[in-house]
Amino acid sequence: MTTADVRVGPVLVEGDESDAVIAAIRELNADVAVRDRGAYLRVEVPHRCVVTRAAIERGLGRPFELPAALERIMPSFAGVFSVSADMASWEARR
Repeated sequence: MTTADVRVGPVLVEGDESDAVIAAIRELNADVAVRDRGAYLRVEVPHRCVVTRAAIERGLGRPFELPAALERIMPSFAGVFSVSADMASWEARR
């Protein structure tokens, strides 16, 4: 299995903020899968998943603070997680 075959991304609790994060991920990435596991939503993107604060705020209609707001709704994730005030990303391990 190559890193291109690995799917990465956040695990999110359900809610308005999570819906906006998922919409932003769909806007910025190809081949996005969202698996509803009842208590949480697993978002999966091949190799690298990115999301920007600006894209989340467009969908949410209000400010969204990275990393704090994302960390409150993301109990887990797959991949190597990086975050700044403007963008979050999850990448396959090398």
